[in-house]
Amino acid sequence: MNHSWINRPYKLLSALNIKFFLILLIAILAFACSSDDNSTSPASPNTGFFSEYNQRNFSMGFTSWPYGPDLEDVSSTYSFISQNADIYCEHIDSNIPWSAWINDSTLPASFVNDIAFKKSNKIAGLDFLLAVSVLNLDRSDLANDFDGNRPNYSKLSDSAIIDAYTKHLDYLITEFEPTYLVMSIEGNELLIHSPNKWDDYKTLMMAVRAEIKSRFPNLRITESFTLHNLFQPDVANPEDYIDEVSNYANQLDFVGISFYPFFKGLSDSVGFQSVFDYLHSKITKPIVFAETTNLAENLIVPGLSLNISGNPEEQDIYLKVLLHNAQKHNYEFVIWWAHRDFDELWETFLPDVKDLGQIWRDTGLLDEEGNERKAYDSWQSAFRVSK
Repeated sequence: MNHSWINRPYKLLSALNIKFFLILLIAILAFACSSDDNSTSPASPNTGFFSEYNQRNFSMGFTSWPYGPDLEDVSSTYSFISQNADIYCEHIDSNIPWSAWINDSTLPASFVNDIAFKKSNKIAGLDFLLAVSVLNLDRSDLANDFDGNRPNYSKLSDSAIIDAYTKHLDYLITEFEPTYLVMSIEGNELLIHSPNKWDDYKTLMMAVRAEIKSRFPNLRITESFTLHNLFQPDVANPEDYIDEVSNYANQLDFVGISFYPFFKGLSDSVGFQSVFDYLHSKITKPIVFAETTNLAENLIVPGLSLNISGNPEEQDIYLKVLLHNAQKHNYEFVIWWAHRDFDELWETFLPDVKDLGQIWRDTGLLDEEGNERKAYDSWQSAFRVSK
């Protein structure tokens, strides 16, 4: 199969996703004001997929990404997570109030209100992953402030940037009291888009990580990396790039993975497993899947010249391969991006970002009407096995 389309949508993503995610954030705020597998008989009456295990080695969960713009849609999302997961993630991948942190001034009300809303919906009894990005949404520079501007800096490792991002994480950790922290989302993308900033980025991360660990010694901290841009990366010197990212990741206590297999045109168990085998050959530290999902419908976007095959069977195959690898390789947890297709939310997007928004729209374990897909049954088969 010809996969020459793969590079183009990702580059389009890099060029357009800032506007897309900001619009989503505005919409939401507006409506919101763990040894090898054990093959003995299972203790629960589970049959079929995952029935060979009597204990699950990893946690399973979702992000809090809602399927619709209304408050009841957000509440329904949290309710679903509480019943179908033992971990969940709040994804803070938007603007950072740099000026307020640097100048010790008042935090923007929209930022404070958003965090307060998410905190008020924190799900009791579940482990909690807080994922925060220091980078903008195309991972080429620092995230913008709430006024749309980036902070002034000579290099990413400036003391003012280190201090400000430390304050930012300290605030969020204090508010949410997470079990795990992803302190930078998809950091390897910076090495692709702005390689001249990479060394200073590593210095920034090292300084902030050390300070956060000293303040919160019991917090499990990592960074995330895109597997779809570690496996067969579209870069000038792929071996050097792969070695650099792998060596950096293997210095962490554990490694967060972000993976969207349809960006690589993968559609069967052999293809999916080949990427997992590659991952295990490069990463020597414990692994978590901080975000992942797969298409359940064909992705046809004429405006982006995309026609990518997807269906419930391929989605289910990917989920099964993912969960088997999580069990066999003792991943600590797996986070599926959205539990339900977000057609309702997508309908609120402005016309010029609808094409981009459609890329992840149809990846839920439930379809847009809330009907269960095959992958939902596989999720339940694994989730019913005691952890």
